[in-house]
Amino acid sequence: MMQAIVFLPLIGCIIAGLISIVGAHARNPSGDEVEHHADAHDHGEVAVDEAAGVIHASSHEPDGNGHDDHPAAEPAAAGSRAAELITTGLLMVAAVLSWVVLVDVGFGHNDARIALFPWITSGDLQVAWALRVDTLTAVMLVVVNTISSLVHLYSIGYMDEDPYRPRFFSYLSLFTFAMLMLVTADNLVQLFFGWEGVGLASYLLIGFWYHKPSANAAAIKAFIVNRVGDFGFALGIFAVFMLIGSVDYETIFAGAPGLTGKTINFFGWQADALTLTCLLLFMGAMGKSAQFLLHTWLPDAMEGPTPVSALIHAATMVTAGVFMVARLSPLFELAPTAQAFVMFIGATTAFFAATVGLVQNDIKRIVAYSTCSQLGYMFVAMGAGAYSVGIFHLFTHAFFKALLFLGSGSVIYAMHHEQDIRNMGGLWRKIPYTFAVMCIGTLALTGFPLFAGYFSKDAIIESAYASHNPFGPYAYLLTVGAAALTSFYSWRLIWKTFFGEPHDQEHYEAAHESPLWMLIPIGVLAAGSILSGFPFQQLFVGHGVEEFFRESVKMNPHILEDMEHMPALLSPLPTVMMFLGLAVSYLFYMSRPYLPVELANQQPLLYQFLLNKWYFDEVYDLILVRPTKWLGRFLWKVGDGYIIDGFGPDGVSAWVLDVTRNVVRLQTGYLYHYAFAMLIGAAGLITWFMFGAGG
Repeated sequence: MMQAIVFLPLIGCIIAGLISIVGAHARNPSGDEVEHHADAHDHGEVAVDEAAGVIHASSHEPDGNGHDDHPAAEPAAAGSRAAELITTGLLMVAAVLSWVVLVDVGFGHNDARIALFPWITSGDLQVAWALRVDTLTAVMLVVVNTISSLVHLYSIGYMDEDPYRPRFFSYLSLFTFAMLMLVTADNLVQLFFGWEGVGLASYLLIGFWYHKPSANAAAIKAFIVNRVGDFGFALGIFAVFMLIGSVDYETIFAGAPGLTGKTINFFGWQADALTLTCLLLFMGAMGKSAQFLLHTWLPDAMEGPTPVSALIHAATMVTAGVFMVARLSPLFELAPTAQAFVMFIGATTAFFAATVGLVQNDIKRIVAYSTCSQLGYMFVAMGAGAYSVGIFHLFTHAFFKALLFLGSGSVIYAMHHEQDIRNMGGLWRKIPYTFAVMCIGTLALTGFPLFAGYFSKDAIIESAYASHNPFGPYAYLLTVGAAALTSFYSWRLIWKTFFGEPHDQEHYEAAHESPLWMLIPIGVLAAGSILSGFPFQQLFVGHGVEEFFRESVKMNPHILEDMEHMPALLSPLPTVMMFLGLAVSYLFYMSRPYLPVELANQQPLLYQFLLNKWYFDEVYDLILVRPTKWLGRFLWKVGDGYIIDGFGPDGVSAWVLDVTRNVVRLQTGYLYHYAFAMLIGAAGLITWFMFGAGG
C-alpha cells in the first residue's frame, strides 16, 4: 500500500508527460516550424508552437497589471482531458490510502520500514532506498495527498482555457511525488533527493507561463534563493556523515547523544558539533520554508497559476523545512543554542510577514505573506521543543491555506483574472458560495474559536510562553502581536473584496460562480478548516501525544505540561488580539473607509517601508546582485575578453596575421626590388664577415 501511495503520482506524472510530448509532436511534427495564429496577430503578438520552445500567446492569468490581455490563441492539446482525469484519479486513490495508513500507523501502532533496493555504495557511505512509515510520515502523507488531490480536481476547472494542460498536470504530479519521497525518506540522502525534487518542480510550475518575463524571473529567483539554503543543508548532511559515519536516521539518532560536548573545526573556529550541524540543516529549512532573510522568493511565486500557489503554500515545498526539523528533532533537542536560533527566526518571520501583509493589494500576495507568517509560528513551536504542536499547525494550516488560495482563485476567475482587491467590491452578492468558504478560511486563519487555527495557533503561542528558550518571551510577544495583524489583513481582504461598492463595474456585472470542478474542492477544504482542529487536538497537543507520535518525534519532556499551567489572564490574549484586529479592520474599511488613506498620508515613510516589504529586495539587489553582475561583467570583458582572449588565442592569431601581412608586402614582383634586397644582403654578409667572424 505504501508503494502505491508514493508511486501513483509518479505514474500520473509520466502518463501526463507522455500525452504532452505526443500532443506537442502532433501539432508540430517537424519540431522546427513556427505556426502563426490569427488571434496572436490581432493582439500584435506572435504565437509559437510549444514544441519550438519559444513564446506563445496563450495565458490564463493576468499580466503584470492584473489583467488577462489575450485569450488562449491555441486549441487544447490532444489528450488534455485524459491527462487531467488520470492524474487526478490516481491522486484521489493515494489520498484515500493515506488516511488508511494514518489510522493503521497512528492508532494501530504498525510502524514499518519498507526496503526497496540498494542505492549508493561507496566506501563507508551505504545508502538504501527505503520508505520509513511512522506517525509523522502518516500525517504528512495525509496532508500532501489530500491537498494535492483537491488541487488537481480544482485545476480541471481553473485551467480549462490553457492549451498545455497535460504538461501542467504532469508537473503537479511530479511536485507531489517529490514531496512524498521527502516525507517517506529513511535517510538524509533520500531526503535530499526529495528536497531538490520539490525545488525543481516549483521552478517548473512557477515559470509554467514562460511567455511572461515576470514568471521566468520569479522561477529563477525561487531556484537561486533556495540554492543558498540548500548549500547550508548539504553542508549539514556532510557534517552528520563526518561525525557519525552514516546518513541513516536510526544510526544518526542512536549516535547523536555521544556528540554532546564535542567540537568541530569550522574555518578555524572550534564550534560545538551539534549546534553547528543543526544550524546548517536549519539553513536549508530557512530557504525551503521562506523564513526571514531567505523569504524573498515566496511572494514572487504568485506568478505561477493559482493552483500552484495553493500546492506550494499548503502541502508541499514550504512545509518541507518544518517537517525536516521535526524529523531531526533528536538532534535539535540536544542543541539548545540551535533551538534558540530556530525560535528567533520563526518569531521574527511571523511578525515581519504580518506587517507586510497589512498593505498588500494583490489578493494572492496577501495570502502568500500570511503563509510566510504562519510558517514562522510553526518554527516557534519547533524552537520550543513542542514538535507535535508545530506539526498540528502544519496539519490545520494546510486546509485553510489551500482554501484561501483556491478561494482567491475562484474570485480571480469570477473577476476575469483581476487580482487587485482595490478593483473589487460587493462580490458577496455575485459569488455567495465563494464568499462563504473564504469567510470560513479567514476564521480558521485568524484563530476564531472552534475553527481549526484556534486550536493549533494558540497552542504555539502557549508553547513559546512555556518554553525555557532564551527567546521565549520575544517569541511570545511577537506571535501575539502577529495574531492581531493577521486578523486585520485577513478581514481587510474580505471587506475590500466582498463588501462595499463595485470598483470595476464591467467585471462585476460579468462575475459568476466558478465551475463545479472548482467549487467542490473548496467546499471540502472548508469542512477541513473546521474539522481538522478540535477532533485532532488531543492527538497533537493533549494527553494522547505520546501514544500517537511515539518515537517519530523527540519532544521536550516538560513542554506540554508547562503549557497547561499558562496564567489564566494570558490564555485568552491571542483571541482578544484576534478580535481587536477584526474590530480595527472593520473600522478602517467598513465604518470609516477614509481612515486608511489618511493614515498612509500621515505616515508616508512607514507606509512605503511596508509596501516595499522592508526593502529586502532593494537591499539584496544593492549588496549582492549588482556587485555580482559587476564582477561577472568585469571577468567577462576584462578577464576573459581582454586578457585571456587578447593575449591568448585572439592575440596569437592577430600577431600571426600581422606578421604574414607585412611579409606579403615584401613580395612586390619587381626585379629591381629583389636585386636591391640581394645587394643589401651581400653587403650585410661581407660586413658581418669583416667585423664579426673575420675579426
